[in-house]
Amino acid sequence: MVVRISETLEQMKECVVFEGGFVYKEEIQLTVLKTSLFFSNDGFTVYDCKGESVFRVESYGPDARDKDELVLMDAQGNCLLTVRRKRPSLHQRWEGFSEERTGRQKPIFSARRSSIIGRSNSNVTVEMCENPGEEYQIEGNFGQRCCTIFNATKELVAEIKRKVDASTNVMLGKEVFSLYVKPGFDAAFAMGLVLIIDRIHGDDGVEENGIDEDRTAADLVSFGLAKND
Repeated sequence: MVVRISETLEQMKECVVFEGGFVYKEEIQLTVLKTSLFFSNDGFTVYDCKGESVFRVESYGPDARDKDELVLMDAQGNCLLTVRRKRPSLHQRWEGFSEERTGRQKPIFSARRSSIIGRSNSNVTVEMCENPGEEYQIEGNFGQRCCTIFNATKELVAEIKRKVDASTNVMLGKEVFSLYVKPGFDAAFAMGLVLIIDRIHGDDGVEENGIDEDRTAADLVSFGLAKND
């Protein structure tokens, strides 16, 4: 079930896209692990600041068709969101559906690359299907884990940043990064957008970004998050 709410919360419009309690009154920092390199359940796992699992994605598979449709679940395995690539599309358009997508279900939002020229940036335009005036812009370089998400009035609603281990002040591998979500913005929606820009960017791990698989796994162990759910 989709819930749409627009009201003032700490000088920012509240954006609630999915039920489930993923909108917070204070900024939250989520740790996102891209697990496709070294765990059997390919996809993502997302933790809060207490190390508790919040979201997970286990939809990746060896078949290219699997990567055209991804399912975001909560910690209990309940489907929150399905994102699906729309083909053909020069701008790599994706559509988002509430819960598990069914045949004739209409999307609740769509996202597309802002320009078909160049791969160095990850600029994406997001439009809410039920409210054409509501849109978001994603700017930055996802390959470097440096992106910002703005609403239509250019207010910052979420950020993607490299993860730094607070105890050692060491920057972790790119398979571990932080997602900061501002008060009033739906964290499940933000994570759904992460899935889309990951696929649009075409990040294929070691070969494209030069990530050392053993180093990244070691980073997770030292950070205390290398575990299967």
